Amino acid sequence: MTHEFLPGFEARDIETTGACIHLAVGGSGPPLLMLHGHPQTHLTWHKIASRLAERFTVILPDLRGYGDSSKPEGGERHVNYSKRSMAADQIEVMRALGFPCFDLVGHDRGARVAHRMALDYPDAVQRIAVFDIAPTLTMYERTNQEFATRYFWWFFLIQPAPLPERMIAADPEFFLRRHITGQIKVPGATSEALFTEYLRCYRNPATRHAICEDYRAASTIDLDHDRADGDRRIEAPLLALWGAQGTVGQLYDVLETWREKARDVRGRALECGHSPQEESPEETLRELFAFLSV
Repeated sequence: MTHEFLPGFEARDIETTGACIHLAVGGSGPPLLMLHGHPQTHLTWHKIASRLAERFTVILPDLRGYGDSSKPEGGERHVNYSKRSMAADQIEVMRALGFPCFDLVGHDRGARVAHRMALDYPDAVQRIAVFDIAPTLTMYERTNQEFATRYFWWFFLIQPAPLPERMIAADPEFFLRRHITGQIKVPGATSEALFTEYLRCYRNPATRHAICEDYRAASTIDLDHDRADGDRRIEAPLLALWGAQGTVGQLYDVLETWREKARDVRGRALECGHSPQEESPEETLRELFAFLSV
């Protein structure tokens, strides 16, 4: 499926300490690691990856638990889906490819992994771009009724197993389609062919359990890690992009939230919803090329 959406990219699998990571690699030049979010896979980057590959070696993994990467058990306190564990996977992947340092882009869950990676591995991350998120701890600490209503899955998926897993299992396609269409504000931005590929992965009960474990970790052990690093700042230059029509941009001062976490922050809203790379690819590319050429 990688070749259909990502012509010229090579599919690979790399064993890490805790998982087997499926990825696609293409292009040549400085390394650029791009991390997808929920409920997508590495194919979410398909509209912009080929253009980026003209200037960069582009690495597109499926996060552990997602897509065609392995799905380990969550472990005590969901530690295997902590953003620290998920970031460690990607550091091992990049080292296996011969890239000890690199530029980093993350969307949604992938941006949360990227945030943790920039703190845990500051010598590896040269520049970081985060798409349509505010920091996890900030979002939980500032939760109100409107946020909880709009982002209900943050509170649904963290419920003890197997409650959300069994409820989603009743109709995975309905849940997935409602989730994507609720966040995408540019009609048709996620093609039916791409949705079908996301659904192929979402039909796997192990994927759905892993996704819940990812969210459970975010509401527990990840918050502990974030609080422990409350005085630390991301040293790498940070670009924040978000959708003007999305929940994050409407409920948070996105740049202000990142200036609390990083020393060098820039960014702006794009005319889209939650997924700039799918909804507004040309505008996203302009912003990335400008940032990554600094």
